[in-house]
Amino acid sequence: MTDQFQVSAVSPAQWEAFIAAHPRAHVLQQWAWGDLKAAYGWQADRIAITDSQNQIVAAAQLLFRRLPFRLGTMAYLAMGPLVSSKLQVSSDRLEAVLWKAIDEAARKHHAAFLKWEPGIFSDLPYQPHMDISALSTQYSALPTGFKLSPQTVQPPNTVMISISGDEEAIMARMNQGTRRKIRQSLKNGITYREGSKADVNIFTSMMNTTGERNEFGVHEPAYYAKAYDLFVPQGDAALILAEHEGDPLAGIMVFAKGQTAWYLYGASSNVKRNLMGAYGVQWAAIQWAKAKGCTGYDMWGIPDADEATLEAQFESRSDGLWGVYGFKRGWGGAVVRSLGAWDKVYNPVIYAAYQLALKVRS
Repeated sequence: MTDQFQVSAVSPAQWEAFIAAHPRAHVLQQWAWGDLKAAYGWQADRIAITDSQNQIVAAAQLLFRRLPFRLGTMAYLAMGPLVSSKLQVSSDRLEAVLWKAIDEAARKHHAAFLKWEPGIFSDLPYQPHMDISALSTQYSALPTGFKLSPQTVQPPNTVMISISGDEEAIMARMNQGTRRKIRQSLKNGITYREGSKADVNIFTSMMNTTGERNEFGVHEPAYYAKAYDLFVPQGDAALILAEHEGDPLAGIMVFAKGQTAWYLYGASSNVKRNLMGAYGVQWAAIQWAKAKGCTGYDMWGIPDADEATLEAQFESRSDGLWGVYGFKRGWGGAVVRSLGAWDKVYNPVIYAAYQLALKVRS
């Protein structure tokens, strides 16, 4: 037994091995995700805590983005930190070392505040004055100085599908309309395949079409190409396309790590939508995730409302994430909410200006 923990430099391979083995493994804590964001205005800083045998026992990937007018940076910690559940000693000491290192990294990068989205699902509804103790089920040494934030980066609400059991069992959990559309998509002569790097242009074209149709922003084409390079050759993601007689119908970039897969990017064209290619390509992505050993499939992002409100309004609303909820609700998943975002302020004056800017923008 040991409680000698220290911050250590580790290789990408060591980092990835720790993330992959963790029960809460997440794509946003992968080394490659930091590299992706570093190409688009962020800076990544990875904090690894090791024990006396130089084994990683905790990890936190922080991202930093410059604030306007040289006012320092915003620090962002998403879906972590990840702390080993295999320790034979209390993790209080480990977590104290970890959070001290996080604070030191934030100050090194001149962060005015740290936004933390732990990504922990909870039965607790959103409460404007929720206490940090809500996180006590995951962290024994709760960090100090955090307050619940109304501004999130990632959607706190999602639909999580169980993909355990055989394909019949997975389909049996879906609603009848979704099952019917999947089966229709498999009878229409559509081909489904994993795309190559050359197919990223096809996908990004459909992303632009989808963004225009549903009124949401999309990344530039080079972003999806970079994501492909960082994740697909390593087996951590797939680009799956649906095509009919040479016409691209739909596409998905699905990511997987550990026991979970994430449907982060999806697109469809405006042609032959009656063939239900968007349903078939989602089913192909679920099959890919299951073959990777995943048991959960995260549909990634629905409106931040309780299930009763979602069910009462989804047919009459199409703004924001409401436009995708009608599609995602049919796949037999559970509506789950994370514990949202928490802010720790290092510079109250700059943080107040940041909050004011958000209000003006909205």
